[in-house]
Amino acid sequence: MIFERIQSGGIADNSYLIGSGSEAGVIDPRRDCQIHIDRARQNGLNIRYIFETHRNEDYVIGSICGLNIANRDESTLGVERIQNPALQIKDKHEFVKHRLAERQERPHYFRQTEICNLEGPPLLGCMMSPPPLTPAEFKRKIDEGAVVVDTSEPAAFGGTHIKGAHDIWLEGLPVFAGWVLSYDRPVLLVLEDRSHLERAVSFLIRAGYDRVVGYVRDGTASWYNAGFPTESLPLLSVHELKSMLDRGEELVVLDVRGQDEWESGHIAGALRIYVGHLEQRVTEVPKGVPIAIVCNAGQRAGLGASILLRAGYPSVYNVLGGVKAWVNAGFPVSTHAGI
Repeated sequence: MIFERIQSGGIADNSYLIGSGSEAGVIDPRRDCQIHIDRARQNGLNIRYIFETHRNEDYVIGSICGLNIANRDESTLGVERIQNPALQIKDKHEFVKHRLAERQERPHYFRQTEICNLEGPPLLGCMMSPPPLTPAEFKRKIDEGAVVVDTSEPAAFGGTHIKGAHDIWLEGLPVFAGWVLSYDRPVLLVLEDRSHLERAVSFLIRAGYDRVVGYVRDGTASWYNAGFPTESLPLLSVHELKSMLDRGEELVVLDVRGQDEWESGHIAGALRIYVGHLEQRVTEVPKGVPIAIVCNAGQRAGLGASILLRAGYPSVYNVLGGVKAWVNAGFPVSTHAGI
């Protein structure tokens, strides 16, 4: 008897290969499914059955998993009955009230994945391998309508990046690409390291982005060495932000976290717009004053800052460490629900 869990990087979704004798079944296969075929062959099995038990967030049958999921890959009914807070609620009406009070952000790309779920996604075949492009070739793709995704960490992106790029750090691609990228435009990648290519492509494919048309060879350095336009994103420490606020400087603090994170503690006076909605609500952000963007640690703030830069905001800062660093520095937070 074979029972093997196959994990998908980026989001906590698992597939399973089960087999007995010479036959096997796959439970909740992922879209880039070659791994299932390979594992079956390694065990001398023929895949005869496919089982879909639920919709998975990082595949093209793309649901919202839930809030406050425990950090473990497997469990039992007994463990959940004892440890799961939701299962400690004995009254039916209280349970319903608890569930209805949960607020989960629904990514825009779910509309596309619903279509894939009903009609079937395009056949993938083998995993794509986007070509390395010279800066001139890369720019030509941009001029033809491709969108640039820089997978660098926020500090590296802040130093210098290709003008107009989205800042989506590598491990954030499975979730946040679907919030900001259109399905009708090809994608270009900027990588901190060339070894990240396969991981970045697999993350995008699982969310239904099939047109990754290349990456800039030798990264951002080759781009600015070729004389093409760059921009930078100034970075603030929480100490610098606190000093600016204490001095009464004209400044908007934009918190791009979710509602539950906001209610657990935020910088007093901040404006909250979830990063996934920022592009659609960008006109709500004042344009004539500096904007300091915070999230929990800095990655989502980097994405939010890149959205504002693309929208023409002239003075944008990413607050490194975000609210976590703010709290660890001993600075006060508000728990007033607000917006």
